[in-house]
Amino acid sequence: MAAGCSLSSSVTGKDVRLLKEKYPGVPVVSYVNTSAEVKAETDICCTSANAVKIVESLGVKKVIFLPDDYLAKYVASQTNVEIIAWKGICMVHDQFNEREIHDIRAKNPGIKIIAHPECPPDVIKASDFAGSTGGMIKYVEDNQPKKVMMVTECSMSDNIQVENPNVEFIRPCNLCPHMKRITLPKILECLENETGEIIMDKETIKKARIPVERMITIGR
Repeated sequence: MAAGCSLSSSVTGKDVRLLKEKYPGVPVVSYVNTSAEVKAETDICCTSANAVKIVESLGVKKVIFLPDDYLAKYVASQTNVEIIAWKGICMVHDQFNEREIHDIRAKNPGIKIIAHPECPPDVIKASDFAGSTGGMIKYVEDNQPKKVMMVTECSMSDNIQVENPNVEFIRPCNLCPHMKRITLPKILECLENETGEIIMDKETIKKARIPVERMITIGR
């Protein structure tokens, strides 16, 4: 129950309502890493994989994009739609910087560096590829680099290496403390004892479901 998310906690439903007052008529696109309260104030959700597609699907010149400022900047670089960004960050991806990327290259000749779009723009620019978690996995599977660094949460590399034993992963080891709170024993306890129940009011559930369903309809 103590597990959270720096992105989700960076914006509230009240924040979104104030944004909509400031920019009347501008649609709101929210990342899936947001609370139900925020989704209830949102027009459509997105993932890192379909963010650009979702923004362009709206057919407008301007959108409010939240909460990740870096993902918003990445989307802005991939489209002609004007992006009004919220200033939230992922506490894990924000730890990376361009100097670190160059240092890794210097110590590992020939390495391929792939970054998640939640990273700062200078990190993305210094990398060989930027994409969603799924996009990063596909890059490794398709290219089979001898050595690679995934600029994202450290544990992700562990999962992907199982399926790609010939690839050597250089791990920056920036860990998410919230993700590390979630363990198999705790999941088992939730299932067996029904602990950690979260109850939301029906109106919030109804409103929050709409932007998620719109996203699913558009797909990746």
